[in-house]
Amino acid sequence: MGTMISLTASDGFTLDAYEAKPEGKARGGLVVIQEIFGVNAHIQRVCDGYAMDGYHVVAPAIFDRAERGVELAYDKPDMDKGVALRAKIPLEQTILDIAAAVAALKSEGKVAVVGYCYGGSLAWISGARVPGLAAVIGYYGGMVAKHLGEKPSCPAMLHFGEKDQGIPLTDVEAIKAATDPARVQVFTYPAGHAFNREGNQAYEPHSAMLARMRSAKLLEQTVG
Repeated sequence: MGTMISLTASDGFTLDAYEAKPEGKARGGLVVIQEIFGVNAHIQRVCDGYAMDGYHVVAPAIFDRAERGVELAYDKPDMDKGVALRAKIPLEQTILDIAAAVAALKSEGKVAVVGYCYGGSLAWISGARVPGLAAVIGYYGGMVAKHLGEKPSCPAMLHFGEKDQGIPLTDVEAIKAATDPARVQVFTYPAGHAFNREGNQAYEPHSAMLARMRSAKLLEQTVG
């Protein structure tokens, strides 16, 4: 459904991105931020799904600064590679790449960000560092609790699995305690990490469906 395009960040770096467009006029823009596995088939399906909902979607290839064309599997060697690639890129540069994706969608009207795993943390941070966002949605972002000093300037929604071995529920409770529930909605589900990753053993369909419905409602309220 989608195609690959190029984006240019404010520091002049050019990166690839997956773009999925809706049929007819877009309701607004949505930036989808990858896990540590690149803009792989799963992330492309996520983009296609939101395009079917009517949004113009762009998923920046945020690993391009370290290695281009990254599409990893979910085994340990590829997971280790994804962690290593992430470590090579300063957070500030990644935010520039996300901002480039946001800028590419501004002509569609309001723009939101949704991210998964590493992307879930980046969605939260983007809400504080990238101006003009309508909303941010983060799925199982392990860095959110460490970045509570960076509050998004827009409505936010966070999804966590209650059985996530990498994100303790004490972190989730800390997030709830440090945020205004009128601005930051935090939901937990009887699932583990990456419960939205369809086609993978981590996938938990009921939790994924419920989180998707809640995310769609926030997007409708804030983007269109």
